[in-house]
Amino acid sequence: MTAMADTAAVATQTLPAASRAAAAGGSKWLLFAVGSTEYGVDIGSVQQIIGLLPITRIPRMPDAVRGVINLRGRVIPVVDLRIRFGLDAVDQDQRTCIIVVRSRAMDLGLVVDSVAEVAVIDSGGIDDPPQFGNGVDTEYLLGVAQYAGRVVLLLDVERALPLEMTGALKEAAGPPAV
Repeated sequence: MTAMADTAAVATQTLPAASRAAAAGGSKWLLFAVGSTEYGVDIGSVQQIIGLLPITRIPRMPDAVRGVINLRGRVIPVVDLRIRFGLDAVDQDQRTCIIVVRSRAMDLGLVVDSVAEVAVIDSGGIDDPPQFGNGVDTEYLLGVAQYAGRVVLLLDVERALPLEMTGALKEAAGPPAV
């Protein structure tokens, strides 16, 4: 082994378990629930997690677009993932929150039922999304992971929202801040 390889091996051994898994091909995901399903979103796209704020409704938006919030002077469009994924609306509780993500060059709020944890998921534990045939859209999934004995659907934020919805969201957010 070369001196550089020896140093890398020693450095990897002294890292915490989560960091060793990331160094060995794992990646970090923010895990959250929508209904009874657990999802994950790449932590690199997450800007912040906030409690529910007052949401200003905007007329003639798609049903899943709840409206916009004012987050420290920035107007952020908000999408309810329950509605987007065809689930019934439910009363919100203290665990309901907004995950602010960066998608298609804009910040976007995703209303979820709860946030669970940040997990390092080994790339070997991620399978391709299942194909169910016509009528079932799984394009919004990057994959399906097995994590801590649970199945987690890994969400592709870019594909979770159709392009026409993204256009409506950009309109709702208004012009970019200068």
